[in-house]
Amino acid sequence: MPTIALLVASNVFMTIAWYWHLKGGMAKPILLVILISWGIALFEYCLAVPANRIGYASGWSGGQLKVTQEVITLLVFGVFAVVVLGEPLGWRHAGAFLCLVGAAAFMFAGR
Repeated sequence: MPTIALLVASNVFMTIAWYWHLKGGMAKPILLVILISWGIALFEYCLAVPANRIGYASGWSGGQLKVTQEVITLLVFGVFAVVVLGEPLGWRHAGAFLCLVGAAAFMFAGR
């Protein structure tokens, strides 16, 4: 469970780092946006690296960690897209999410 919690928190920071400037920050100079995003991403790394180490030490494979991270990324981005960017979610988002959940199921099958 610590692995999942840390991956969720790290994905929140990474989503903000990558997309915060799309709503209200487009007028800022790109170099400033990059520097701010790097600062935000530092916190993401401080959470993602321990998450992966804890998960790997607990018996997760690298593939399992990566696929789980991708499922969490899509969930976090879906919330961000709706709440912050005001974008609606559609059937394509649901389909992509289901494909990733299927990938995760394959990665964990037999463990």
